Amino acid sequence: MEGGVSVRANRANRSSPLEVAVAARDAGTLRMVEQAVRHRHVLLAYQPAVHAPLPDRVAFWEALIRVLDETGRIIPAREFIHQVEETETGRILDCLALEKGLRTLSRVPDLRLSINMSARSIGYRRWMRILDRVLRSDATVGERLILEISEASVARIPELAGSFIADLRQRGISFALDDFGAGDSAFRHFRELQFDILKIDGSYTQEISGNADNQVLTRGIVALARELDLLTVAGRVETAADAADLSRLGVDCLQGYVFGAPTTNPPWSGATRWLDRSAG
Repeated sequence: MEGGVSVRANRANRSSPLEVAVAARDAGTLRMVEQAVRHRHVLLAYQPAVHAPLPDRVAFWEALIRVLDETGRIIPAREFIHQVEETETGRILDCLALEKGLRTLSRVPDLRLSINMSARSIGYRRWMRILDRVLRSDATVGERLILEISEASVARIPELAGSFIADLRQRGISFALDDFGAGDSAFRHFRELQFDILKIDGSYTQEISGNADNQVLTRGIVALARELDLLTVAGRVETAADAADLSRLGVDCLQGYVFGAPTTNPPWSGATRWLDRSAG
């Protein structure tokens, strides 16, 4: 035991100042998120995904989890998700995102909404109870719900993900494979799992108008998706030039700051006018 303690101490002493700073930052981030979850200081921000040929028409909205820090500042998921996604706090965040997203779907009958989840939440009883409760009270919610799971998350437990997706698709729920192309096993998941929507990783689509290689890769992804009857969505679309090129390459839907930043105050009062239920 003493030897083990000594080894750990020596390792800690050999840590670089940068490693120590990163570890302290991660620990602080985890504490902040745990506190926000404990007090339910979380909310959703909504970003539209538009039809590429008709960008004034919204195909669906994506619900993005946010937490509030001790000062009330809104913290986006990119600032904390990697620190918490493998923890119990990550599972609870998935539950809160689902709960709030389903409440929004119940309140806005013409809305089509995607909600992010980690494959680690598959089989998490609390998450499933929330979904079951809402679907029993309003079956139309399932028909308007899209669950987004990242390619990296699916890669950890592909067998469980496959049966989970197959079961919930029978209840009308659609599935999107997020960040497609970011992982080495992407094409295997693309072929074998029953996804309805494919979201092309932003590393391919951002600034695509100036990148011939990414144009070729994106064209190939779109062609493959069409063969499998999947809707394609390009994220991180930040310029009109990129939007035009992605539309020319055949991408079905576009999502990014050029069409709207995530907002905690979505225009639900005009939902019927803005939303189109044909996507997905």
